Amino acid sequence: MGVLTLLLCQKIKLILFHLKYVLFQNLRVKEFKLKKKPSNRSEYNFFSKISTRWNDNDIYGHMNNIVYYALFDTAVNKWLIQNDLIDIKLGKNIGLIVQSGCNYFSSFQYPEEIDAGIRVTKIGTSSVRYEVGLFHEKDEISSADGFFIHVYVDRETNTPIALNYDFKKTLDTIFVDL
Repeated sequence: MGVLTLLLCQKIKLILFHLKYVLFQNLRVKEFKLKKKPSNRSEYNFFSKISTRWNDNDIYGHMNNIVYYALFDTAVNKWLIQNDLIDIKLGKNIGLIVQSGCNYFSSFQYPEEIDAGIRVTKIGTSSVRYEVGLFHEKDEISSADGFFIHVYVDRETNTPIALNYDFKKTLDTIFVDL
């Protein structure tokens, strides 16, 4: 490279730096926390035991993130079935997940028994927000906290349905006002 080429490259970098400063000097980026604190066992009204399986471990020797989502789904649907709120084979209504998320704090692995704390934090006309804390058997703070929102729909038409009083009354038994 010649001296003129190097000088030209430095000049271009300087111009780009100044353009960036002038164009974006008033840009403010809002800071937000990506990770919240783990939940406490006392924040849940219902617990379900779930066993890890051999194939839950990944190549790194811990549970893969997709397994956590399956545990959230299993814990909530187990509760819904036990409380006669859904019939997975013949029921007219089904819950579709429209949003989900998870915060990870520590890992699980096979073999291990997990305590899944379940709570409802919002009941809408046709939707419910479920939150699940996954706990090691003797721990007071969660290893993972997840949530998902079910919108209940007619099985055949896939259109939202209003939750009836009895459904909401049963959900209220695990409702936590945060």
